[in-house]
Amino acid sequence: MKKKKLLTRLKDEIRRRNYSYRTEKTYSQWIVRYVRFHGVKHPDEMDDSHVVAFLNHLANKKNVAASTQNQTLSAIVFLYKHILNKPLKNLDKLNLNICLLKLSF
Repeated sequence: MKKKKLLTRLKDEIRRRNYSYRTEKTYSQWIVRYVRFHGVKHPDEMDDSHVVAFLNHLANKKNVAASTQNQTLSAIVFLYKHILNKPLKNLDKLNLNICLLKLSF
């Protein structure tokens, strides 16, 4: 039996957990962006440092909102924890935007 593709496994797991269709769509889009950012490298070949690099890129270069970073992090953590069975351990070098800084202007 042929192993299912990554996004198919992701969608199957999200549906099995009865997450909303919008969550499925959003998580899938963030995973595709994550993989493309690293040159179409399979997430199984990447580690915590790749996740940190992607999220820091979003925070520093793309200047996305804190809620967007949180959503992206949730999608990637879900992928590694539930699909690849390889939980992320060391994410302490993240440069996440702080909502309070954005509200202070």
